[in-house]
Formats: sequence, structure tokens, C-alpha cells
Amino acid sequence: MDTVDTQDLPKMVRVSPYAEWQAGEGIPIYDTFFVQDMKQLQLKRWGRLGVDAAFINLEGAGESNNCYVAEIAPGASTVPMRHMYEELVYVLQGNGATTVWNGSDAKHTFEWQAGSLFSIPLNANFQHFNTSGKEPARYVAVITAPVTINLFHNAHFVFNNPYDFTDRFDSSGTFDGSGKLWQQHRGRFKIWETNFVPNADIHQLYRRNNRGAGGSYLCFELAHGTMVAHISEFPVGTYKKAHRHGAGANVIILSGQGFTLLWEDGKWDQRVKVDWKPGSIVVPPSQWFHQHFNTGVEPARYLALRWGSNRYSFRPDGPTAEGGTDTSVKDGGDQIEYADENPEVHRLFESELTKTGAVCHMKTLVSVCTGVGHED
Repeated sequence: MDTVDTQDLPKMVRVSPYAEWQAGEGIPIYDTFFVQDMKQLQLKRWGRLGVDAAFINLEGAGESNNCYVAEIAPGASTVPMRHMYEELVYVLQGNGATTVWNGSDAKHTFEWQAGSLFSIPLNANFQHFNTSGKEPARYVAVITAPVTINLFHNAHFVFNNPYDFTDRFDSSGTFDGSGKLWQQHRGRFKIWETNFVPNADIHQLYRRNNRGAGGSYLCFELAHGTMVAHISEFPVGTYKKAHRHGAGANVIILSGQGFTLLWEDGKWDQRVKVDWKPGSIVVPPSQWFHQHFNTGVEPARYLALRWGSNRYSFRPDGPTAEGGTDTSVKDGGDQIEYADENPEVHRLFESELTKTGAVCHMKTLVSVCTGVGHED
């Protein structure tokens, strides 16, 4: 057989269909590690949605999911839309309503406010309305568009597919704020199954001590999606145990003041510190340890929009450790216990507390605690 000379063959170019689609949408794209205030983000008219918007490509999402921020002017509405990717919505400010429908059911409209959390059922038609005649309404949406568009690399199929997922959307009672409380299959936490949370900022949570410092927690299964949400709250003068997980956990600060440390395993000296407040968003990179600290004078609460449905087993980056994020790394999990953390963690926390005047409540949990800032 003759030898074929391949030196002159053209080289195949590697592309990201999602990145190409995103660049063609004509709105700002913020490639960043952290956004401190999504309410102040500069936006531009997005023709597809009919309102001002911007994409946020957070480094830690790893193009597994992504988010965008949109603002609806007073009395205005978005263009009706449907798509073959999941979308979780959290309302940053304002009041409004959303109409959802498909070819099998009547239209259903529900009202929302700042703090509302809901899911657009897969490929359902939807339209958002700002019901205020004076104030804009702004929301952030986390979407699985990167996975979907990179998989099919055909925008017409993604945005013009007529198929109705009737197993994911039934207009009767779907968005009335009701739901069902479940226990996680290993009994570690509670789950609220719904499509609509009227106000995530004040929604009832349940104690979850295995994540540290007397924190509370609740997971949300929304619209039978593969993405889920959870809310975590921890008291004044405390911090959570460090842990790690896969990509795509979009952490949105709902209340409080504090900071997060993030570092790659074995690279503590290259750690990153981000200071947050309500309206901030950060996504820890896949398998990076991260730890959340409350340095303010009120409980700190955050919302994570992420992969990891408790009902449907799918993660684009594969399963997490069998032990989970509330089991010590010594026992096969992904959590660092207080006794095993770098002593610099608590020293940094105490230093930050002196700037805010908050009182430390970690003395019974961390052996290196000096008592600085403690009440007698």
C-alpha cells in the first residue's frame, strides 16, 4: 500500500457552537470570575427577548450552564419565547407577571416580585411582563443553553421546536406557590418540589448541622428539571465548612455581608477571596474548595442555582464523590471539617470581623479561635 503524505491536509478548527451563538446575539458578554452587583450591570437591547440584557460567563460554570441578566422597562414585556434548554429565574428587583403555555393547555399567568424564584418548563412558551408603570424589573436566569446548543449546534431546532413536554408542564396549579416536601434519599436534607417560590428571600428553611455552624438549608426541585436550587443561611459571626463539587453552581447572595474563599486542592497559597453583598454572584470552579463567611450583623442567605437534581441523575461533569459535600474528605466525601482546616482560615475571619464590628460565634467549634470579637 502506498504511503499518503498528510502534511498538506487542512487543519480542522475547533469551535464552540454556544460561544458562536452567544456572540451573535449582540448583547454584552461579561467573562468574569465574580460579579459584585448584578443590579448595576450594564445591559443592551436583546432582540431575541425584546428587552435589555447581558450574558455573564462565570469562569466556574465551565460552559456547563450559564446565566444572563435582563431588565424589563416599566409597563413593558418580553417577546414570547420558547427553547429546548432549562431556565431558572430569580427576580432581583421589581414586580411583574409571567404567562406560560404550550399547545396542550390553556395559558397560565402568575405574579412575581423581588425575591421570587421559578422555572420555565422545558420548551414551554413564556412571556414576562413588568406590571409597574414606574419601576423597572430585573431578573437573573441560569440556563442550560451551553450544553443544549453545543450538543445540537442548531439554533433553529433549539428555539423553534414545536414539541410540548407535557410531563414537565401542566397548567393546573403549577405556579400557585404550592408544593410538596420531601426527604433527600439519604435523609440528609429536605426538598421542596414546586415550580414557583413567591419569595426565596424569606422562605422557610430547615436546620442542617452537618454543613457547620448551625446553618439552615432547603433544596428546590423545579419543573422536573435536571437543574435544581438550594437556599442556605448561616448565623451572624459564623462560617460554613469548606467543600467542593462540580461546575455550574451559581451562588447568588440574597442577604447579609461576607466573603468567600476559593482554592484549588493543594494550592491554598493561590486562593481567591471575593467580598459579597445582596445581588452578588459567584460560581466556584469545578472541584475547587470554597468556604463562605458571614462577617455582617445579620444572618447571611444565599441561593444556588445548579446541577444536581435529587430525582433525575444527570451532571454534565459526572457524579460527585459518593460521600457528598457534607462528608469529610477523610471519609471519601468533599468537605473539610473545622478541625482539619488551615489555621489561616479562622485568623482571616477574625480579621474581617474587626472591620464590621460583628461578634464571632465560632469559639466552641474552632480550636485556634482567639476570642477576638467575642461577647463575654
